Amino acid sequence: MEKERYTFENSMPEGDPNGNDSPVPEQEAKRKWGPQHAGAKELKEKYTREKRIQEWISVIVGFLLVIINGWNLYVYFNVESWLTIFLCAAFGIVVADFASGLVHWGADTWGAIDIPIFGPAFIRPFREHHIDPTAITRHDWVEANGDNCLATIPPMAYMAYKFAAHSQQQIAADYSWDMFVYLLAIFVTLTNQFHKWSHTYYGVPWYADILQRFRIILPKKHHRLHHVSPHEINYCITTGWLNYPLEKISFWRHAESLITKLTGAMPRSDDMKWASKLD
Repeated sequence: MEKERYTFENSMPEGDPNGNDSPVPEQEAKRKWGPQHAGAKELKEKYTREKRIQEWISVIVGFLLVIINGWNLYVYFNVESWLTIFLCAAFGIVVADFASGLVHWGADTWGAIDIPIFGPAFIRPFREHHIDPTAITRHDWVEANGDNCLATIPPMAYMAYKFAAHSQQQIAADYSWDMFVYLLAIFVTLTNQFHKWSHTYYGVPWYADILQRFRIILPKKHHRLHHVSPHEINYCITTGWLNYPLEKISFWRHAESLITKLTGAMPRSDDMKWASKLD
Protein backbone atom coordinates (compact mmCIF):
# COMPACT_ATOMS: atom_id res chain seq x y z
CA MET A 1 0.00 0.00 0.00
CA GLU A 2 2.87 2.40 0.80
CA LYS A 3 4.48 1.68 -2.59
CA GLU A 4 1.14 2.25 -4.29
CA ARG A 5 0.64 5.54 -2.44
CA TYR A 6 4.16 6.69 -3.37
CA THR A 7 3.48 5.90 -7.02
CA PHE A 8 0.29 7.97 -7.15
CA GLU A 9 1.79 10.85 -5.16
CA ASN A 10 4.80 11.17 -7.46
CA SER A 11 3.36 10.38 -10.89
CA MET A 12 1.56 12.72 -13.25
CA PRO A 13 -2.16 13.54 -12.74
CA GLU A 14 -4.38 11.03 -14.49
CA GLY A 15 -7.83 12.59 -14.17
CA ASP A 16 -9.21 10.36 -11.43
CA PRO A 17 -10.55 12.95 -8.95
CA ASN A 18 -12.90 10.50 -7.25
CA GLY A 19 -10.10 8.12 -6.38
CA ASN A 20 -11.64 5.15 -8.15
CA ASP A 21 -8.23 3.69 -8.93
CA SER A 22 -5.98 5.81 -6.72
CA PRO A 23 -5.37 5.64 -2.95
CA VAL A 24 -4.55 9.36 -3.07
CA PRO A 25 -7.05 12.02 -4.19
CA GLU A 26 -5.81 13.58 -7.44
CA GLN A 27 -5.87 17.06 -5.93
CA GLU A 28 -3.42 15.90 -3.21
CA ALA A 29 -0.91 14.29 -5.56
CA LYS A 30 2.33 16.14 -6.18
CA ARG A 31 1.94 18.21 -9.34
CA LYS A 32 4.95 18.60 -11.59
CA TRP A 33 3.83 18.84 -15.20
CA GLY A 34 0.70 18.51 -17.32
CA PRO A 35 -1.05 20.18 -20.28
CA GLN A 36 -0.07 23.68 -19.09
CA HIS A 37 3.65 22.83 -19.02
CA ALA A 38 5.60 24.99 -21.49
CA GLY A 39 7.32 21.97 -23.01
CA ALA A 40 4.01 20.14 -23.46
CA LYS A 41 2.51 23.11 -25.29
CA GLU A 42 5.53 23.41 -27.60
CA LEU A 43 5.55 19.69 -28.39
CA LYS A 44 1.82 19.67 -29.12
CA GLU A 45 2.33 22.45 -31.69
CA LYS A 46 4.90 20.31 -33.52
CA TYR A 47 2.17 17.88 -34.67
CA THR A 48 2.01 18.70 -38.38
CA ARG A 49 -0.41 18.22 -41.26
CA GLU A 50 2.14 16.00 -43.01
CA LYS A 51 2.34 13.77 -39.95
CA ARG A 52 -1.45 13.51 -39.91
CA ILE A 53 -1.50 12.42 -43.56
CA GLN A 54 1.15 9.76 -42.86
CA GLU A 55 -0.95 8.42 -39.98
CA TRP A 56 -4.13 8.25 -42.07
CA ILE A 57 -2.35 6.37 -44.87
CA SER A 58 -0.79 3.98 -42.34
CA VAL A 59 -4.16 3.23 -40.69
CA ILE A 60 -5.96 2.63 -44.01
CA VAL A 61 -3.25 0.40 -45.50
CA GLY A 62 -2.64 -1.37 -42.22
CA PHE A 63 -6.28 -2.32 -41.71
CA LEU A 64 -6.74 -3.41 -45.32
CA LEU A 65 -3.84 -5.82 -44.81
CA VAL A 66 -5.35 -7.06 -41.53
CA ILE A 67 -8.60 -7.88 -43.36
CA ILE A 68 -6.91 -9.50 -46.38
CA ASN A 69 -4.54 -11.64 -44.32
CA GLY A 70 -7.21 -12.49 -41.76
CA TRP A 71 -9.46 -13.82 -44.48
CA ASN A 72 -6.66 -15.89 -46.02
CA LEU A 73 -5.71 -17.35 -42.64
CA TYR A 74 -9.36 -18.31 -42.13
CA VAL A 75 -9.56 -19.96 -45.58
CA TYR A 76 -6.41 -22.03 -45.03
CA PHE A 77 -7.05 -22.88 -41.37
CA ASN A 78 -6.48 -26.57 -40.53
CA VAL A 79 -8.16 -27.65 -37.30
CA GLU A 80 -5.77 -30.60 -36.94
CA SER A 81 -2.92 -28.17 -36.30
CA TRP A 82 -4.82 -26.07 -33.75
CA LEU A 83 -2.33 -26.54 -30.90
CA THR A 84 0.69 -25.44 -32.92
CA ILE A 85 -1.29 -22.52 -34.32
CA PHE A 86 -2.44 -21.52 -30.83
CA LEU A 87 1.11 -21.62 -29.42
CA CYS A 88 2.47 -19.55 -32.30
CA ALA A 89 -0.32 -17.01 -31.87
CA ALA A 90 0.32 -16.77 -28.11
CA PHE A 91 4.04 -16.34 -28.74
CA GLY A 92 3.18 -13.50 -31.13
CA ILE A 93 1.43 -11.67 -28.26
CA VAL A 94 4.46 -12.10 -25.98
CA VAL A 95 6.83 -10.87 -28.68
CA ALA A 96 4.56 -7.86 -29.27
CA ASP A 97 4.86 -6.99 -25.58
CA PHE A 98 8.65 -7.20 -25.75
CA ALA A 99 8.71 -5.18 -28.98
CA SER A 100 6.58 -2.48 -27.36
CA GLY A 101 9.05 -2.31 -24.49
CA LEU A 102 12.06 -2.16 -26.80
CA VAL A 103 10.61 0.67 -28.90
CA HIS A 104 9.30 2.50 -25.82
CA TRP A 105 12.65 2.23 -24.05
CA GLY A 106 14.56 3.29 -27.15
CA ALA A 107 12.42 6.36 -27.84
CA ASP A 108 12.19 7.38 -24.17
CA THR A 109 15.89 6.96 -23.50
CA TRP A 110 17.78 7.91 -26.65
CA GLY A 111 17.52 10.34 -29.56
CA ALA A 112 16.21 13.88 -29.72
CA ILE A 113 13.46 15.96 -31.27
CA ASP A 114 15.94 17.77 -33.53
CA ILE A 115 16.93 14.61 -35.44
CA PRO A 116 15.75 15.40 -39.01
CA ILE A 117 12.38 13.83 -39.94
CA PHE A 118 12.58 10.99 -37.41
CA GLY A 119 12.75 13.20 -34.32
CA PRO A 120 9.66 15.36 -34.92
CA ALA A 121 7.69 12.46 -36.38
CA PHE A 122 8.41 9.65 -33.95
CA ILE A 123 10.31 10.85 -30.85
CA ARG A 124 8.11 13.91 -30.22
CA PRO A 125 5.08 11.91 -28.97
CA PHE A 126 7.22 10.18 -26.34
CA ARG A 127 8.56 13.49 -25.02
CA GLU A 128 5.05 14.96 -24.89
CA HIS A 129 3.71 11.90 -23.10
CA HIS A 130 6.07 12.20 -20.15
CA ILE A 131 5.31 15.88 -19.63
CA ASP A 132 1.58 15.48 -20.19
CA PRO A 133 0.60 11.79 -19.88
CA THR A 134 -3.10 12.53 -20.35
CA ALA A 135 -2.49 14.07 -23.79
CA ILE A 136 -2.84 10.60 -25.29
CA THR A 137 -6.44 10.45 -24.03
CA ARG A 138 -7.21 13.47 -26.21
CA HIS A 139 -5.73 11.88 -29.33
CA ASP A 140 -8.21 10.31 -31.74
CA TRP A 141 -7.80 6.77 -33.09
CA VAL A 142 -5.65 7.85 -36.04
CA GLU A 143 -3.17 9.92 -34.03
CA ALA A 144 -2.93 7.33 -31.26
CA ASN A 145 -2.40 4.31 -33.53
CA GLY A 146 -1.07 5.54 -36.88
CA ASP A 147 2.61 4.88 -36.20
CA ASN A 148 1.93 1.37 -34.91
CA CYS A 149 -0.03 0.60 -38.09
CA LEU A 150 2.94 1.86 -40.11
CA ALA A 151 5.29 -0.57 -38.34
CA THR A 152 3.14 -3.58 -39.32
CA ILE A 153 2.79 -2.76 -43.04
CA PRO A 154 6.03 -4.39 -44.35
CA PRO A 155 5.53 -7.87 -42.77
CA MET A 156 1.79 -7.83 -43.43
CA ALA A 157 2.31 -6.78 -47.06
CA TYR A 158 4.76 -9.63 -47.54
CA MET A 159 2.26 -12.05 -46.02
CA ALA A 160 -0.43 -10.87 -48.43
CA TYR A 161 2.01 -11.38 -51.30
CA LYS A 162 2.72 -14.95 -50.18
CA PHE A 163 -0.98 -15.81 -50.07
CA ALA A 164 -1.36 -14.45 -53.60
CA ALA A 165 1.79 -15.92 -55.17
CA HIS A 166 2.71 -19.11 -53.30
CA SER A 167 1.34 -22.58 -53.83
CA GLN A 168 -1.10 -24.17 -51.39
CA GLN A 169 1.67 -26.47 -50.18
CA GLN A 170 3.95 -23.53 -49.38
CA ILE A 171 1.09 -21.70 -47.66
CA ALA A 172 0.33 -24.76 -45.51
CA ALA A 173 4.00 -25.13 -44.59
CA ASP A 174 4.24 -21.48 -43.51
CA TYR A 175 0.84 -21.30 -41.81
CA SER A 176 2.01 -21.42 -38.17
CA TRP A 177 4.66 -18.80 -38.84
CA ASP A 178 2.12 -16.58 -40.59
CA MET A 179 -0.27 -16.92 -37.63
CA PHE A 180 2.56 -15.84 -35.33
CA VAL A 181 3.27 -12.81 -37.52
CA TYR A 182 -0.44 -11.97 -37.80
CA LEU A 183 -1.07 -11.98 -34.03
CA LEU A 184 2.18 -10.10 -33.50
CA ALA A 185 1.01 -7.46 -36.00
CA ILE A 186 -2.48 -7.25 -34.46
CA PHE A 187 -1.13 -6.65 -30.98
CA VAL A 188 1.51 -4.20 -32.23
CA THR A 189 -1.26 -2.32 -34.05
CA LEU A 190 -3.36 -2.13 -30.87
CA THR A 191 -0.52 -1.48 -28.41
CA ASN A 192 -0.99 2.28 -28.22
CA GLN A 193 -4.76 1.84 -27.92
CA PHE A 194 -4.16 -0.39 -24.89
CA HIS A 195 -1.71 2.26 -23.67
CA LYS A 196 -4.31 4.99 -24.15
CA TRP A 197 -6.90 3.01 -22.18
CA SER A 198 -4.39 2.63 -19.33
CA HIS A 199 -4.49 6.44 -18.99
CA THR A 200 -8.25 6.81 -19.48
CA TYR A 201 -10.52 6.95 -16.43
CA TYR A 202 -13.82 7.85 -18.10
CA GLY A 203 -15.55 6.27 -21.07
CA VAL A 204 -13.35 3.18 -21.34
CA PRO A 205 -15.26 0.44 -23.23
CA TRP A 206 -16.59 -2.27 -20.93
CA TYR A 207 -14.59 -4.96 -22.70
CA ALA A 208 -11.36 -2.98 -22.27
CA ASP A 209 -12.08 -2.64 -18.55
CA ILE A 210 -12.53 -6.41 -18.25
CA LEU A 211 -9.33 -7.11 -20.20
CA GLN A 212 -7.42 -4.71 -17.92
CA ARG A 213 -8.82 -6.29 -14.76
CA PHE A 214 -7.71 -9.74 -15.93
CA ARG A 215 -4.32 -8.29 -17.04
CA ILE A 216 -4.82 -9.44 -20.63
CA ILE A 217 -3.99 -5.89 -21.73
CA LEU A 218 -2.01 -3.17 -19.93
CA PRO A 219 -3.63 -2.28 -16.57
CA LYS A 220 -3.80 1.30 -15.25
CA LYS A 221 -2.01 0.91 -11.91
CA HIS A 222 0.71 -1.27 -13.41
CA HIS A 223 1.57 1.28 -16.10
CA ARG A 224 1.44 4.26 -13.76
CA LEU A 225 4.67 3.05 -12.17
CA HIS A 226 6.38 4.10 -15.41
CA HIS A 227 5.21 7.67 -14.92
CA VAL A 228 7.21 8.23 -11.77
CA SER A 229 10.18 10.35 -12.91
CA PRO A 230 12.71 9.54 -14.35
CA HIS A 231 10.48 7.07 -16.25
CA GLU A 232 12.96 4.20 -16.24
CA ILE A 233 10.85 1.09 -15.50
CA ASN A 234 7.89 -0.87 -16.94
CA TYR A 235 8.45 -0.08 -20.61
CA CYS A 236 6.33 -2.94 -22.02
CA ILE A 237 2.90 -1.49 -22.81
CA THR A 238 1.01 -4.11 -24.82
CA THR A 239 0.12 -6.48 -22.00
CA GLY A 240 2.80 -5.56 -19.47
CA TRP A 241 3.47 -9.27 -18.87
CA LEU A 242 7.23 -8.96 -19.45
CA ASN A 243 7.87 -5.96 -17.22
CA TYR A 244 8.49 -7.95 -14.04
CA PRO A 245 11.03 -10.43 -15.48
CA LEU A 246 12.83 -7.70 -17.44
CA GLU A 247 13.09 -5.49 -14.35
CA LYS A 248 14.14 -8.48 -12.24
CA ILE A 249 17.21 -9.04 -14.43
CA SER A 250 17.82 -5.27 -14.90
CA PHE A 251 17.58 -5.75 -18.66
CA TRP A 252 17.14 -2.06 -19.53
CA ARG A 253 19.82 -0.84 -17.09
CA HIS A 254 22.36 -3.27 -18.55
CA ALA A 255 21.43 -2.18 -22.08
CA GLU A 256 21.81 1.49 -21.12
CA SER A 257 25.19 0.88 -19.51
CA LEU A 258 26.42 -0.88 -22.65
CA ILE A 259 25.24 1.89 -24.98
CA THR A 260 26.73 4.61 -22.75
CA LYS A 261 30.02 2.72 -22.63
CA LEU A 262 30.11 2.32 -26.41
CA THR A 263 28.85 5.78 -27.44
CA GLY A 264 29.18 8.10 -24.45
CA ALA A 265 25.49 9.03 -24.79
CA MET A 266 23.61 9.57 -21.54
CA PRO A 267 20.16 7.97 -21.13
CA ARG A 268 17.08 10.24 -21.02
CA SER A 269 19.08 13.47 -21.49
CA ASP A 270 16.69 14.84 -24.14
CA ASP A 271 13.67 13.72 -22.11
CA MET A 272 14.86 15.69 -19.08
CA LYS A 273 15.63 18.72 -21.24
CA TRP A 274 12.00 18.95 -22.32
CA ALA A 275 10.81 18.33 -18.78
CA SER A 276 12.85 21.33 -17.59
CA LYS A 277 11.10 23.78 -19.96
CA LEU A 278 9.08 25.46 -17.25
CA ASP A 279 8.41 28.75 -19.06
